[in-house]
Amino acid sequence: MQKSTDNTFLAVVLTLMSLVLFDLMGLIIKSLSDHYSAAELSAYRNIFGLVPSGLALWMNTQWRTGPRRLALRQWRLAAVRGVAVAIAQLTFYISLGLMAFATASTMAYSMSLFTVAFAVPLLGERVGLIRWSAVAVGFLGVIMIMRPASEAFSWELLLPVLAAVCYAYSGVTARLIDDDVPTALFNLYSSVVAAIVAVALAFLLTGYSPLTSLYDMAMIVLMGLFGGSAVLLLVISYRLTEPSNLAPFNYFGIPIAFALGWIFFDEAPFADLWPGAVLIMGGGLLIVFRERHLIRGR
Repeated sequence: MQKSTDNTFLAVVLTLMSLVLFDLMGLIIKSLSDHYSAAELSAYRNIFGLVPSGLALWMNTQWRTGPRRLALRQWRLAAVRGVAVAIAQLTFYISLGLMAFATASTMAYSMSLFTVAFAVPLLGERVGLIRWSAVAVGFLGVIMIMRPASEAFSWELLLPVLAAVCYAYSGVTARLIDDDVPTALFNLYSSVVAAIVAVALAFLLTGYSPLTSLYDMAMIVLMGLFGGSAVLLLVISYRLTEPSNLAPFNYFGIPIAFALGWIFFDEAPFADLWPGAVLIMGGGLLIVFRERHLIRGR
């Protein structure tokens, strides 16, 4: 059931807040990737990420003072979304350990392109020529960063793109939740499934390494809290407006990621990202201009 509620301004604010939290989480993951595998970090992130989801559900006055139902009619949708999130995390975390922070993050932020694409079959949104052109421009930017016909191409660059596809799916499907279902409840279902899948993948792929210090433990907890809060904010934002309205604002995460990578890791991959990152952001801005034109014409 598609939602009639639309509060685009609040949704944009929450989206931008989630981007900052996602990038902070990414910084921690990259800093820990020399000592812990991506599968381990994904498992830890999901376990501690359950805390924001649980607190959000408890803080929901309507749920807490009501019958406190835990049954969810759309539990299958929540489960599939949880699996998608676990896959997205694993592939993105692997990419953070293999390439520059800004490069991995920029490729992952191409999820906005796939958000528009998923909105058509899953939500029945009508996407016109301008928005499809914007998607094409952004995808061209992704191709230019990957350079598939050059010696610089590496299959590793496909990892953050796969993460982007899975993240986009998880975001769009949040719009399918029934109106009477608290966002925190649906997100908690998905988070539990993601945690189970991530823990199982870590056991199967790499196992678990002993924690080397209290500092690492603190960073892992913080990583989970940042990630869990970011996902919760993103789910709320996708329930407030059409996903295609939020897609352009995801690109603000690109300059944020570049700045953070420069500050914390002394990385400045201008040659790798130019001009692909500009085209990715340009595609998003084209959608912004289109939306503003429609609003003025009403």
